[in-house]
Amino acid sequence: MSAPLPPWAAEIAALYESHAASQFILSGNLQDRFLLPPGADPAPVSLREFLLQALLPGFEVVLSYDLGNGVRIERGGEAFSLWPACKEHPELPKAPRPAVEFLTRYFRYNANLARLGQTTRRTACIVQAAHLLAPALPGALHYDLNALALLLREWASDPLLTGHPLATFLLSDNVNDLHPLLVQNPRAALIKVPLPSAAELERGFQHLAASCPLALAPFQGKFDKLARQMTGSSLGAIETRLRLQQHRRTPLQEADIAALKKEIVERECSDLIEFIEPAKSLHDLHGQEALKTMLRQDFELWRQNDLQALPMGYLICGPIGTGKTYLVECLAGEAGVPVVKIKNFRDKWVGTSEGNLEKIFRLLQALGRCFVFLDEADQALGRRDSGGSDAGLSGRIYSMFAKEMSNAANRGRIIWVLASSRPDLIEVDLKRPGRVDVKIPIFPTATPAEGYGLLRTLCRCRSLELPTDIPPDLAPLIPDLLTPGAAEALSVKAYRLAKTQNLAAPDALRECLRDYQPPVAPSVIEAQMRLAVAEATDIAFIPERFRALRA
Repeated sequence: MSAPLPPWAAEIAALYESHAASQFILSGNLQDRFLLPPGADPAPVSLREFLLQALLPGFEVVLSYDLGNGVRIERGGEAFSLWPACKEHPELPKAPRPAVEFLTRYFRYNANLARLGQTTRRTACIVQAAHLLAPALPGALHYDLNALALLLREWASDPLLTGHPLATFLLSDNVNDLHPLLVQNPRAALIKVPLPSAAELERGFQHLAASCPLALAPFQGKFDKLARQMTGSSLGAIETRLRLQQHRRTPLQEADIAALKKEIVERECSDLIEFIEPAKSLHDLHGQEALKTMLRQDFELWRQNDLQALPMGYLICGPIGTGKTYLVECLAGEAGVPVVKIKNFRDKWVGTSEGNLEKIFRLLQALGRCFVFLDEADQALGRRDSGGSDAGLSGRIYSMFAKEMSNAANRGRIIWVLASSRPDLIEVDLKRPGRVDVKIPIFPTATPAEGYGLLRTLCRCRSLELPTDIPPDLAPLIPDLLTPGAAEALSVKAYRLAKTQNLAAPDALRECLRDYQPPVAPSVIEAQMRLAVAEATDIAFIPERFRALRA
């Protein structure tokens, strides 16, 4: 076909025309709307319609199957009716096993005609929601499902069937939901359908401008900029929102774009991720001058698009309450890019956790430059060997993260930021250079002056003004090894006392400090500081007081 195809569709065409593959397992952004190649109808269509019009126009017989509708004839009903079995079974089967056997018989009938030198028709079959037909269930006792998977696999592996023009498509949102006999078939091609690129979104906006002129009026002539801002969103979700804006007669404004993208992406990811607003910068991070210098060098390289020396990831480690999430917000604000926080993607159903991760990784690839924040990384990243306690789930999650984090093509596009107070529990392979290049330790306050400065800053946020210099009677009361989390709790308590007992700010703080008990045992804090010191990639990141912990 002379008209250009999106890369994933062009790959299918090349594989089929070169006889390298005839079965294609499509996963990813399957529920979206797709733009046909230039010259065809510009209206977005479903994936099924895209396959029919863009990839299969030369196929005389196109069949489809899904659990709801059974076998359907999409094209070539007259040619299909010449098959003698149609007269014997005029009703097309709906149940999975009879339907797959019925389709397999038709494919063999065509192949036999070709072997006898008779006229045969180019045939294609689209199986919608193939993971519902042949799901990935554990164990080997699901005989009917295994038999069904073997029949589907045969469509790509049987020389009789592959020797004549036959193309089959198995559609599954997440490849991990599909039976391993199909996924691991070397004769089948795994094709990931990505979220639309900026260029595809621009074409989509140009088409939608005709039906949503008022909604898109502020962006006329600037669709390229709008498309770049909306990467990571599906075209279908954008179309839905624009039609709603048009119905309400409310133009889409520049100020709405960030919130709109956040809303669309979070909803489509089913609450698996959230965006952290980068409202802070490294100017808001006190101390850690050596660390801030190195980070600013990284971001300057990023702005210059010099990606060779950028880290693949950071590991932030330190005791509980030392502000690991706060540091991530400062990093994001300094770099000026979105921060995607991965939330709880684990699920009790078989294959769902892996499917959720597939969905998250698919989004990250479409977003462009971003930070990916994984809090409590020691729990989230899985284990190489979980001892069989979770049917291998932890090991599969570990493998998926390891593969994604070491993808060299992501350098300078996706930067992983892991946070943990127990970095010793993270698999060594996940912390190695090439996945995590920089390990940043953060610590509690090292001196009374630091502790007082932290308390003063947090009290000021609540309109409680403390003297610039620490009052002599307060100095002995300032807790040693004060964490930002504990200081935050003290500032809240001081505010409450100031308001309810009409105390001055220094007096309210003094009352709070008299009976202060640290929220985390000092022995735990010290143990976690030792771990942070041991992980640090640069001694300059460690305050002088804590360097003795290296022993």
